[in-house]
Amino acid sequence: MADSAGTRFVSLLLLMARLRGEGGCPWDREQTRASLKPYLIEEAYEVLQAIDEGSRDHLVEELGDLLFQVVFHCQLGAETGQFTMEDVIDRLCVKMTRRHPHVFGDRVVADAREALAQWERIKHDEAGVDRTRSVLDGVPSSLPALLRAQRLQAKAARVGFDWKRWEDAWTKVQEEMAEVHEALAGGDDGRVADEVGDLLFSMVNVARLRGLDAEECLRQAAEKFTRRFGKMEVEMRAGGRTVTGASVEDLDRAWEAVKAQESPELPETGSRP
Repeated sequence: MADSAGTRFVSLLLLMARLRGEGGCPWDREQTRASLKPYLIEEAYEVLQAIDEGSRDHLVEELGDLLFQVVFHCQLGAETGQFTMEDVIDRLCVKMTRRHPHVFGDRVVADAREALAQWERIKHDEAGVDRTRSVLDGVPSSLPALLRAQRLQAKAARVGFDWKRWEDAWTKVQEEMAEVHEALAGGDDGRVADEVGDLLFSMVNVARLRGLDAEECLRQAAEKFTRRFGKMEVEMRAGGRTVTGASVEDLDRAWEAVKAQESPELPETGSRP
């Protein structure tokens, strides 16, 4: 199996070199690391969507597209003499071996929590002694905002800067909601933006302390909204109507009907999401 995968991987590297070489694809030959950034992000999210769909074929396809982005960047590195795919793989294997001494050495960990704590200690030691470094270093600013907030909170929590219970974090959410309301009443959009940000950050804390992924929670909520809105459009078209020509009252009734179909055990609240 390893030999077969290795042969196919070499074929992929050769294919990439051909696309970038003389007589290759004009579009591929024009790409730079900067121009490829949005495609890398897009492919990563398409992998997440394939996982949610549970489709084996779709996941295989999207993982391949994501792998192609990695190979593309390595080809660019090889062309400039900066690094090769071998450099990337070697560094990855060395790092994973070093950070798993309970697997490749004689260390012992009791559970996943201890393994994660050990990982963080080793990662910190790798950076060396630098008193200017922050505990929060290593969380990319380019991460999606909710994900970055959760990572920052988790890192702070590892040094004890955290709420003891999710109920305490929820109390903070209620405080932030009151501050948002106060800012809205004041009419200062700058302050409103600041307070809404604090509220969202506090909600991430609640999700994290409940063992939930805030980014995933919002992503699922967006998917649910998309699904329900699509059903609402279908239902309205079946009745000879369209969402663009409907009144707000008609839209609300259609929305609540779709919600009732999906969750008949829940009472109608009148809230659209």
